[in-house]
Amino acid sequence: TFDFKALVKLRKYIIRNKVGIVHAHGTSFFIATVLKLIYPKVKIVWHEHYGAREKQTTKDNLVLLFSSLFFSSVFVVNHQLEIWCKKNLFSKRVYYISNFVISEKSQLIDVTKLKGNEGKRIVCVANLKNPKNHIALLIAFEQMKLQNLGWSIHLIGKDYKDDYSNYLKDFIRLNNLEQGIFIYDSKNDIQNILSQSTIGILCSIDEGFPLSLLEYGLAQLPVISTNVGYCPEIIKDNFSGLLFDPLNNLQLQEQLHKMIIDKESRDSFSLHLHKLVLEDFSNEKGIQLLLAKYG
Repeated sequence: TFDFKALVKLRKYIIRNKVGIVHAHGTSFFIATVLKLIYPKVKIVWHEHYGAREKQTTKDNLVLLFSSLFFSSVFVVNHQLEIWCKKNLFSKRVYYISNFVISEKSQLIDVTKLKGNEGKRIVCVANLKNPKNHIALLIAFEQMKLQNLGWSIHLIGKDYKDDYSNYLKDFIRLNNLEQGIFIYDSKNDIQNILSQSTIGILCSIDEGFPLSLLEYGLAQLPVISTNVGYCPEIIKDNFSGLLFDPLNNLQLQEQLHKMIIDKESRDSFSLHLHKLVLEDFSNEKGIQLLLAKYG
């Protein structure tokens, strides 16, 4: 969308605060590019993390291709996106920079209280939209009769209250899962939520580099993850978690069953993932790399 009033306000803010670099995520490249046209002094860095981009054609991205003429640099969150951007965009300064998480204990803000039984909570941190594939988890939960065993699912993420959201809610209602599946909308106290959880899960059909996997690792949760995008680089199957094909619900059920019944493996997976996150995806390393590439 184009909002001239917002653009003028942004330009005034940039000038007043002497901003030299605008770091634009995802689709915000558009307003950043228009800003560049009316205020050429500013540098535009585009940060891309849309996992399905590599499946798109040039025709799907004409506005993006034009905008890339004005990008100072492009940051991507996995190597598939790096290849796509180098091949298709006019900006040739394309860098892979992994996501990172803040590890300070001060981030543990105690606000949200999860429902369900302690020690039997499965959490999924992902906005309620395609291609996050929440329905695969809900179907597996229903078919495995996990509600009868005291387990519960907790969906954390923006609820757009659209057809996708209604589809999930209808499934919960029609299958009498109101006491086992809970939707919370967006939350700011993610580490507090994860500290109350037992298993972290991600079911996306497409992914770039999901921050939620790093958040799970920081919270020392055992993880079941989709095998798309950069996920297999973070979750090594049967070492730092379990992987599954997001289009294979039987495989998801098998991995979920394995994780539920084997606490020893859960403990081992969580320790390995936690170590990886602290060593390779700390905010200190991430910020240093960002600053170096800004130059």
